[in-house]
Amino acid sequence: MARNGNGLVELLADHGLSEPAARIYLVATREGPLPASELARATAVHRVHAYRCIDELVEKGLLQPVGRRPKRFAPLPVEELLDRWIHEEAGRLESLKRGRDRLLEEWRATTGNPEPGDARRFSIVEGQSAIWHLLKRRFGAAQKEILITVSAFSLPRAVDGGLDRALAEARSRNVRVRIVTEVEASNRVEVRLFSQVAELRHARRPVTNRAVLIDRKAAAVFVTGAEGLGPSDEAQLMLWTTDPRFLALTRAYHQRLWALSVPVDERLVELEAPSRAVLPLRRGEGGEGFARLQEITELGMTATGVEELRLDLPELIEAVARQLGRQIADGIGGTTPSEVVKELAAYYSERSLGRVDVVKERPLTLRVRNCFACRNSPEIGRVLCPSLISSLLERRIGDQFDVSKPDPTRHAERGCIFAIRPS
Repeated sequence: MARNGNGLVELLADHGLSEPAARIYLVATREGPLPASELARATAVHRVHAYRCIDELVEKGLLQPVGRRPKRFAPLPVEELLDRWIHEEAGRLESLKRGRDRLLEEWRATTGNPEPGDARRFSIVEGQSAIWHLLKRRFGAAQKEILITVSAFSLPRAVDGGLDRALAEARSRNVRVRIVTEVEASNRVEVRLFSQVAELRHARRPVTNRAVLIDRKAAAVFVTGAEGLGPSDEAQLMLWTTDPRFLALTRAYHQRLWALSVPVDERLVELEAPSRAVLPLRRGEGGEGFARLQEITELGMTATGVEELRLDLPELIEAVARQLGRQIADGIGGTTPSEVVKELAAYYSERSLGRVDVVKERPLTLRVRNCFACRNSPEIGRVLCPSLISSLLERRIGDQFDVSKPDPTRHAERGCIFAIRPS
C-alpha cells in the first residue's frame, strides 16, 4: 500500500489538486516522462479528463512537457516539490509573524463593537484603517439592506478603503444597497463607480451627516475626520451602535434625503451637458453668430490637434432645415398631416415662398411650385425641403414622417413632388 503514496495524495489534495491529477503526477514520478495518452491509460482516467488534469499540472509546475512527437511530460521530483511547499509555508509563517501586531490592533479595534443584545450598545472606532476594516466586515455579513448617507467630499475616500468592492460583493448576494450623496463635478468618477454597485441618487439638500445603516440592526455614524474636526484621517472617529433610537434616526435621515433626491443619471446630465443657448442668425446681423460658430469649431480643432476640418454640406443643410421646420411649426396650426399641410400652404402663400398643392391624399403627396429654395439652388432645395417638411410635421403632430426627395431633373416642368409617409 505504501506504493500508492496515499499520504502524498492527501498533501497534493491539500494544495488544490484533484484526485485524478494527483494520480497522474504520481504515475509520472514512478514511470518517468510519458505521453499524455499513456498517463491516462496508466491511471484509468478518461482521456479528455486526463488532458485537463495534465494542463493543470503543467500550469502548477508539477509536469513539464519535453520532446516533440509524441510530447512527453516529465514530473517535478517529489523532493523538490516537498522543498517548495516547505519554503512557501515558511514564507507564510514569516509574513504572519510580521503582521501579528497589526492584525491584533485591528482585532482589538473591532472586538469591542457591540452586537445586538449587548448592553453597552455603543462603541468608538478610531483610525481610518480600523473603520474601513469594520465596515467591510459588516458589509460582508449584511443580509438584507445597506443604507449609506455620504457627502461629496467623502465619497472618493470610500474607494481608497475598498468599500466599493465590499458593496459589490454584498449586492451579488441580493443585498439592497442604497447611497444618497452630493453628486458634483469633483466626484463624478467615484459616482459612476458606486452607481454600478448600488442604487445611487443625488441629494438636493446638503449632506451634513455621514452614516451607514446595516439591516436595521447596527449603524455607523462618523464623528470626526480630515474634512471635519479631525486634523487627519487617522484621527477619525466613528460611533458604532445598536441602540434602537440611533437606528431609527439614521434611517429617517437617509429616507428624508432620498425622498428629495434625483436619479444619478439626471444629475450627471445637468453637470455634463452644456447649458442650452440660442445662437441667433439674423439677416444683416449674422457676423456675431458666425463668429461664435467659428470659435466653437476652432476650439474642437485645437483640442484634437486637427489642422483642417471638412464639413459635410448636406448635413449642415439638413440641420438648418430641421430648425426652420420647427420654428415654422410653432407659428401654424393643424393636428393631422392634411391640416398641417393646408396651414403650410397658407404660410408659403403669405410669404411668397412658393405654391403648395395636395396631389393626392394616400400617400399624402405635395407639389411645390416656384419653391424659394429651388429658385436659387435646386441642389440645396432637394436636401433642404424634405427635411423642413419632416421636421415641421414631427413638431406639430409628434410622430415622425419620411418625406421623399424630388427628382432634380423634372422639378422645373412639374414642380417639386413630395410623398409623405409615417416612419
